[in-house]
Amino acid sequence: MHMVIYALVEASTENEALATGKTVFNRLTGAEPSSCAVFDYFVTFDEEDTSVAGKARWGELPTAAPVDSDDGENLLERGWEATKEEFERNLDRVKEAIDELSDEEIMRDEDLARHAFHQVGAYDGPTIFLYTEHGTGIRHRGQLDRLLEESEELWIVPADVHF
Repeated sequence: MHMVIYALVEASTENEALATGKTVFNRLTGAEPSSCAVFDYFVTFDEEDTSVAGKARWGELPTAAPVDSDDGENLLERGWEATKEEFERNLDRVKEAIDELSDEEIMRDEDLARHAFHQVGAYDGPTIFLYTEHGTGIRHRGQLDRLLEESEELWIVPADVHF
């Protein structure tokens, strides 16, 4: 499956932001020796030579944009809304499982209840759409707000990832 994720990075130029974003995405795809892959591969929106990912799949998105620009604000909103919606969807599944299933049924993972529990607690992967420049998933609004307040030249870099 494909999805668009976003890296929030400090940079002074678009090229610097893209390079730092690619470092984040390399970590998330296990391309660096000290990293663990949570996605199979990524394609940034500066790449023209693919027919199944990036622009070919999602259309035109900025390669990188300052967070305080119109494009940056739009990308940030998309990433945050997707994170919230995925969290709420999984949390609803957890609540239903607790209300409707016995402990034994949950243990057997009927209705993928345990999978939903795992997704609610995830720090990275398909339920997290925003990442710091260190490859850390942004899981709650306070974490995002702190990053926005503390960073002076914050850029957002989108990538199409496969998982």
